Amino acid sequence: MNSITVIGGKANQRIYIESMAEFCIAHLMPRINTLDVLIHLKSLQGVMGFCLETDNNRTFEIEVDSKLTLRKLLETVAHELVHVKQYARRELHPVNQTWCGKTYNPKKVSYWDLPWEIEAHGREVGLFVRWCEENNHTAKWTQLG
Repeated sequence: MNSITVIGGKANQRIYIESMAEFCIAHLMPRINTLDVLIHLKSLQGVMGFCLETDNNRTFEIEVDSKLTLRKLLETVAHELVHVKQYARRELHPVNQTWCGKTYNPKKVSYWDLPWEIEAHGREVGLFVRWCEENNHTAKWTQLG
């Protein structure tokens, strides 16, 4: 059974983030049930969030800027959970910056051209909108309902 722990931030942020994390894991990694994900809401400078693989490709720490609007906070959590999927499936290797076996140098390739960021940015809004639809939040945040 996957373990999701959310610490920091406000109580309502933690409730929404845990729900978003469960949704993303179920949709991105339906067959993986051994993840241990710690999501820490805190004040960050210069970034909205980041994801680290800790002990192995099943244990992760995500930090997200608690000052973001709730919608951006949830989109950022979705973005970082795409990275969890990439690490867990070894599409992205955390040490040598390889993507599907090809090495990339983030100092020579624009952040926006890194394939793992292209996927994460491409999926974050879709995951958010689908989560909203499933949780009856469409009128509130997506203007679809």
